[in-house]
Amino acid sequence: MTSSVPWTDRLSTGTEATQDDVVRWYQSTREGKAYVPTMIWGTLQTNAYATVILGQVVDFLGIPSDVPAGVAKRMHRQQVLYDDEHHYDVVLGEQALYTNIGGPEVMREQIERLLREIGLASLTLGILPSTARVDLFPVHAFNIYGDGDRAHVELVSSSVDITEHSELDLYNKAFAALSSAASYGDAAEELLKKAHSFWTNTLLQQ
Repeated sequence: MTSSVPWTDRLSTGTEATQDDVVRWYQSTREGKAYVPTMIWGTLQTNAYATVILGQVVDFLGIPSDVPAGVAKRMHRQQVLYDDEHHYDVVLGEQALYTNIGGPEVMREQIERLLREIGLASLTLGILPSTARVDLFPVHAFNIYGDGDRAHVELVSSSVDITEHSELDLYNKAFAALSSAASYGDAAEELLKKAHSFWTNTLLQQ
């Protein structure tokens, strides 16, 4: 089964309410997966990065502005990384380290957080190099929640939840191909350090 909800309906009262839904999804997921090619996974975003993202959502959709409340809930959901009850396998595209969200200072701080968190027991963080050969055509971002019972996709106009097992099998197959091509451990850390140097140099040149 696939269900789609327009963002203007889901966010009709602002960003906080939908963050409550996401918190519940994460709390109920013991083993989750995420592929995010062009931005930082929400559960690893800094306060400043999340503030820019949710502000852009508010402006684009013309919904009520409650960004501080939405950001606070996003920060709250990140506690699943530290409670020893959850594990998340996350692949970020290398482009996510360079997509300019909020300027070089915000980005440098964000990369520093990734460097601090990469060793968490609750997190397997891979970086998919921009030149990596992947045995899969390019695909959109997606999350797998509920220990494999739901795939969640965010489109420009709506969010989509997928629960049909045959479709979920394809999302898991796609994630396996992406994670097989990603860099982990020291190699991932080197890609993060390269991005940190880029944003540090950009900041110094301002």
